[in-house]
Amino acid sequence: MGWDWTNHDDIRQRLDQGADPEAWSGGRPLHRAAVLGSAEVVGELARRVADVDALENGVTALWEAVVARQPDNARALVAAGADPWRPSIAGWSPGRLSLAGPTPRLFTVPAGERLTDTERAAAEEAARLIGALGSFYYEGTGLACVAGIDAAEAIRRLEATPAQDEVVDEVLEDPYAYEMDEILPIVGVTSVPGGCVVTQPWGYAPQMPGVLTRLSAGTVCYGLYANPKSGNQGSIARDGSIDGWDLHPGGGPDVGDSREAVLASYLYQYNAVAFSCSFAGLRLTDARAVIGPPDLWVQLPPHDYWSH
Repeated sequence: MGWDWTNHDDIRQRLDQGADPEAWSGGRPLHRAAVLGSAEVVGELARRVADVDALENGVTALWEAVVARQPDNARALVAAGADPWRPSIAGWSPGRLSLAGPTPRLFTVPAGERLTDTERAAAEEAARLIGALGSFYYEGTGLACVAGIDAAEAIRRLEATPAQDEVVDEVLEDPYAYEMDEILPIVGVTSVPGGCVVTQPWGYAPQMPGVLTRLSAGTVCYGLYANPKSGNQGSIARDGSIDGWDLHPGGGPDVGDSREAVLASYLYQYNAVAFSCSFAGLRLTDARAVIGPPDLWVQLPPHDYWSH
């Protein structure tokens, strides 16, 4: 079969004719249906597998349904015997994780099972930040989200100079009319609550290692490049050193993540910009710092920004 996991009649017919409910294309059909399918398909598969809480990549189908924000599929799995409170990644269970999401009443909550005050605050801030940013096109955008310094300090650290208004206007009119090397030095800088944002709506300059290390002296910053070819690429710089590279902001929780990272990845799944801002503790009230107009357009001085 292809990728349509919503056609109950088709999948039931395949199962009746001998299709294996335990294996499909190197994975488990129930896990795929939990994310991509309908509740009817999930229920059909759940009735036919040996263990509704079987693991794939360290997690259950119910975990996948919760992370994918598929509440109907989650309910179908619980009706088939799945355990919402079975610990999974970093001690989080599907049920406890759901308490931080859009459907906190998805499951019957045992007495004493609740989020900590810190976790509840993180969930509330995620909802606020995602709502404040709203939806916008950001493919091709580069960002550096810097904690604890304002735009003026960022400009000083980068030794940047104001860009000429007429040049910026021409670039903004059609950035893709230029070779990247021509316009790569031009970035926008904006003060926001908690720090500042360096943005480039057409390129990766803010995430270059030499930019991140300069900005992060005595603090932390998160870099993002929404690569049109390969997806969102993230990086972390702390106190002048690169601390993480080739990360995947906006992706879901992974086995091996810390407890805090699991929650953040769940809260900001599919929201790479919000994740990047949150990591640096920035509390944006709108998307202007990302999509413009920034407080100031500046030009970076010539430098080998790939050797730090």
